[in-house]
Amino acid sequence: MSSKTKIQEYDLEYIWHPFTQMKEYAEESPLVIEDSEGIYLIDSEGNRYIDGVSSLWVNIHGHNSENINKAIKKQIDKIAHSTLLGVTNPSASILAKKLIDISPDGLRKVFYSGDGASAVEVGLKMAFQYWILKGKPEKKKFVCLKDGYHGDTLGAVSVGGIDLFHSTFEPLLFESFKVSSYDNTESFLNELNLTLSENSNEIAALILEPYVQAAGGMKVASDGYLKKVRGMCDEYNILLILDEVATGFGRTGKMFACEHDSVTPDILVLGKGLTGGYLPLSATITTQDIFDTFLGDYEELKAFFHGHSYSGNPLSCAAAIANLEIFENDKTLIKLKDKIEIFENELKEFKGLKNVGDVRNKGLMAGIDLVKDKNKKIDFDIRDRIGKKVCDHVLNEGVLLRPLGNTIVLMPPISINESEIKKLARSTYKAIKEVTENNE
Repeated sequence: MSSKTKIQEYDLEYIWHPFTQMKEYAEESPLVIEDSEGIYLIDSEGNRYIDGVSSLWVNIHGHNSENINKAIKKQIDKIAHSTLLGVTNPSASILAKKLIDISPDGLRKVFYSGDGASAVEVGLKMAFQYWILKGKPEKKKFVCLKDGYHGDTLGAVSVGGIDLFHSTFEPLLFESFKVSSYDNTESFLNELNLTLSENSNEIAALILEPYVQAAGGMKVASDGYLKKVRGMCDEYNILLILDEVATGFGRTGKMFACEHDSVTPDILVLGKGLTGGYLPLSATITTQDIFDTFLGDYEELKAFFHGHSYSGNPLSCAAAIANLEIFENDKTLIKLKDKIEIFENELKEFKGLKNVGDVRNKGLMAGIDLVKDKNKKIDFDIRDRIGKKVCDHVLNEGVLLRPLGNTIVLMPPISINESEIKKLARSTYKAIKEVTENNE
């Protein structure tokens, strides 16, 4: 863009962008997205881009979905918002029933929040208070994973493990037990078992992202590991919190990643794709046992004193209901099998690039690691900004991506078709090849 538009000027003058070094950002002309169609984002000049990261992992059925649009319009003609404190609304109630119907067996109660981090905070506080009400107040610590990510509120950061994001705020955090990431599954399971066995009397819950550590670099666990984790939690009387904010709603080929091992957590955390990528909404879903533990006469003060102004917002819930109806009516999960096979075949090609160290995926979630020398196992320096350069370059191919350091993330809407999968993969391949060769 030769000169900045008013929108770009206002953006640079007034907006502080998340996870963005604003000094660097201000040196560029911001890309202005103002329209969409299906899996495509359209900028202010009419250029179309495959949304290769689902607008930060939220979009499910593509943008401008007719069914979700209609649901929101129908709802807004009735009421946009009413509190869920002491009253209810049809959308929140119907959505709760639909969520329980598709959740793993044994989950029965839905608590609404506005985003994934908020839903994680709910899960942590529920687990903490649960053990107090059970007469075991000493069980107040949490176990989490190195390279885990559960959001950016302080409780969520306390059970996070990405130093780049979290180390600055360490003085504000509560202490947790951290075990190794599950990219080496056997080592992870051994370390986890030791941690749980030695500290079970003071551990309230284990929290992890099932099968894929997304923000931690798209690290993927080995098949069957989650069932072993569930068994350990049962053995040592520890609650299991599964954060499916990123992995939920078809991303891994199942509605929820924990279904690969037929595992039911004590607390399931959902967000991002819950509304199909339309509106902020999250949910913390738990068992009847946990819910019943909080029941009592008012003067006992057992109630869960936590809530949000927009809990169960009717507009968001209406979008989420439409999202789930699309899954059912379009047989979305059934169609995913062939798409994942094509995606994985395309990913195999990346392994032949001399600057690609590893390629991992679970379903339509993939991470491609860029390295300076694969044979000598030398990484690019973070100052090389190689991931960003690839993402900048692939814009010319009509693909919008955002890296995790030197890992290229591919996580398109699951509505993507076969030809679009090939376009996404091959454009990314070309960009990696051209950028890394020119960087030598």
